[in-house]
Amino acid sequence: MDPTPISWRGLMVTKAMHQLLHSVSWGPLDVLFLDLPPGTGDVQLTINQEVVVDGAVVVTTPQDIALRDAVRGFGLFSRMDIPVLGMVRNMAFFACPQCGHQTRIFSHGEHHHHNSEDWGAVAECKRLGVDFLGDIPLDARVCEDADRGVPTVVSEESDDRSARRQAFLGVAEQVAKKVGLQW
Repeated sequence: MDPTPISWRGLMVTKAMHQLLHSVSWGPLDVLFLDLPPGTGDVQLTINQEVVVDGAVVVTTPQDIALRDAVRGFGLFSRMDIPVLGMVRNMAFFACPQCGHQTRIFSHGEHHHHNSEDWGAVAECKRLGVDFLGDIPLDARVCEDADRGVPTVVSEESDDRSARRQAFLGVAEQVAKKVGLQW
């Protein structure tokens, strides 16, 4: 593994995104999800200039600071006339692999009430008038799947009870419907 730090700005980011979007042989696609970092918007602006963008899904984690960053993303997409299809809360809970019990291990935000699901991302979605698309659990196997290059929904095809698989499929179904694809 090369330990040299990478610091891309402006033109380098634009060139890399152009190459990703136009030089990779994606095959036939209905949807292409790009996991983008929060930040200055260079990547988002480049993508919007290079391809037709039907919508954005904003992803946050339970921490207030992450949610604040995510909400800023709404403003960026709004300025670019890109509809926000909804928000997903990543690392929302840990699901016990034996019994499936869900434990919320991260900050619930400053306005969280223990008996209410109406906190953080859900409350912000209501305030902003967008759909909350779901919670994705925190699980090391998602990282292991990614390292092997296998999507979680594929690696767990035989396990219909998998919290991870169900979470990803639930979000995918909602996004598909929002962009007019049959599920």
